[in-house]
Amino acid sequence: MANILIVEDERSINDLILLNLKLVGHTGKQAFDGKEAVSALNDFQPDMVILDVMLPFDDGFSLMEKKVFENIPVIFLTAKDSTSDKVRGLKLGADDYIVKPFEAVELLARVEAVLRRIKPAERIITIDNTVIYLDQRTVTVEGSPAELTNREFELLEVLINNRNLALSREKLLDLAWGYDYFGDTRTVDVHITKLRKKLNFENRIKTVYKMGYRMEI
Repeated sequence: MANILIVEDERSINDLILLNLKLVGHTGKQAFDGKEAVSALNDFQPDMVILDVMLPFDDGFSLMEKKVFENIPVIFLTAKDSTSDKVRGLKLGADDYIVKPFEAVELLARVEAVLRRIKPAERIITIDNTVIYLDQRTVTVEGSPAELTNREFELLEVLINNRNLALSREKLLDLAWGYDYFGDTRTVDVHITKLRKKLNFENRIKTVYKMGYRMEI
């Protein structure tokens, strides 16, 4: 898990980002303007920065030009959606660029993707007596291999990456099956049932009434 500095002047958005990062296991520190972002580095060593462009005092582009976050991965988060702004942000060294409004699962996916690039260590998740080797795409339960289909593993990985977040059946289909999948959402229910049984996750994968599912860790 990572230490992440959130530089965003809208408190409600900043608080929401911090909440979602904590839900999946990250730690975070908040800054609400350019000056606070600089000061935060005095006592906080971030593995990544989520940086708004439009900030009081020094804006996000200025902070990047001044190399305030040199050698620290940066994801720009902004309402500026023009191609020229995106190109400018990336040329300044940002690792990614997310346009507001955004979904929490999209932000978490982008964070995970950047972390995989900068921290390529093997990803292993242990939940109770189940060990999930995300990079090897294998699972053991009480030391014995559990046989999962590709779809079951993809669904499991989505649930783990978005742990403690409620995801609708439609969102799970999008993330695990892809936007070009035209099947029924009941497919998700069938695969959830199989995962619960194979991995002893009856008390881990919770049903969210009239919505979908949540992996509680």
